Amino acid sequence: MLIGATVFWVIAVPTWLVRGVKPQHRMTLAVAGFIVLVPAGYALAALEPRYVLAALVLVWIADTAAYFVGRKWGRRKLAPGISPGKTWEGAWGGVGAAMAYAIICGTFLLGVAGWPGYLVVAALLAAISIVGDLFESAAKRQAGVKDSGTLLPGHGGIMDRIDSATAVLPVAALLLTLHRP
Repeated sequence: MLIGATVFWVIAVPTWLVRGVKPQHRMTLAVAGFIVLVPAGYALAALEPRYVLAALVLVWIADTAAYFVGRKWGRRKLAPGISPGKTWEGAWGGVGAAMAYAIICGTFLLGVAGWPGYLVVAALLAAISIVGDLFESAAKRQAGVKDSGTLLPGHGGIMDRIDSATAVLPVAALLLTLHRP
């Protein structure tokens, strides 16, 4: 399940976003909802709480940094047809912040020699978080809605709070599974 979710987020979704989410994809989007939520739920149940928290903090740091870097220095649009406010500069800021988080975590958990491997994982997870965010934005745009709910007014709905996490958690769980002896 985790391998399938990783393939979905690393290959299928980016390809789908490049080609465009279209009205005739409505049924495929409904099926994709299960592909998004079930592996993320499984990862939540399977991972130790400290790993879930570490992955969520990475997502929050990357998302926050992308927002602020994009607001300050963003010029080149990342995906104007999907999410007009996102910029390449913001995306790179988010990846950079996630990598800084990896250095801090790796240094405290493994010592100075332990963090280089975390950099690659942090960059990958930050990129996947952006893909998750764009996918949810594309699904909302295709459905013709601005917000995916009213539980969190002014925040685009609950899906805008979990879109990146649903993409990152199964990939992080797979990477942790592969890393363990």
